[in-house]
Amino acid sequence: MLAKRIIPCLDIKDGKTVKGTNFENLRNAGDPVELGKLYSDQGADELTFLDITASFEGRKTFTDMVKKVAANISIPFTVGGGINELKDVERLLSAGADKVSINSSAIKNPQLIEDIAKNFGQQVCVVAIDAKESNGIWKCYLNGGRVETDKTLFDWAHEANERGAGEILFTSMNHDGVKEGYANEALARLSDILSIPLIASGGAGCMEDFYDTFNEGKADAALAASVFHFGEIKIPELKEYLCSRNINVRI
Repeated sequence: MLAKRIIPCLDIKDGKTVKGTNFENLRNAGDPVELGKLYSDQGADELTFLDITASFEGRKTFTDMVKKVAANISIPFTVGGGINELKDVERLLSAGADKVSINSSAIKNPQLIEDIAKNFGQQVCVVAIDAKESNGIWKCYLNGGRVETDKTLFDWAHEANERGAGEILFTSMNHDGVKEGYANEALARLSDILSIPLIASGGAGCMEDFYDTFNEGKADAALAASVFHFGEIKIPELKEYLCSRNINVRI
């Protein structure tokens, strides 16, 4: 069985790491380069960098910032935000990214998933899905959670899988920043319909939440931000805890 992955996430706005609740009320969480190096040194399995306002503001991800972060880490690095065409993917891979995360652009142009997989390899293409549950229906959102679409979580995740995505990164907008656990019921359902790895995002508040998402949610990886940024959970201690509860992680 593959080891479960712990992935800190740097949400970037105006060149700084930020974190909010339910995608709103953002506050400063530190320097992206320093945080990236810290997590790499602490034993994180991967690092994700999301330029959270790039799509909304209609611009490209900060290439220089990506280069600086990549130069200071020794773990796989996923970058997302404002990626609309293959040239964007090429630019970010050249800057040091190992994978790219696409969200709004994939919903608007699903063919982009196939094009990235074909030109750069399936493992490069992470399809991120921001979804919110209301009355039992999970709707997908664009532009950093600002615009509701007619796509539903499970259908869209399945389509992205079929089109050649290498992984699905699912963020529950209902759980984001609330620190009461991941959306494990939805994650478990996603896991059952996907043939590719599933990354859980939104809701980590304590070590047990990570255990629950691997156990109940059947997630392959758990992404978190504020609990790491503000020192509430240290990655080495988290991994020791998970190991003690028989979750296979790289120590």
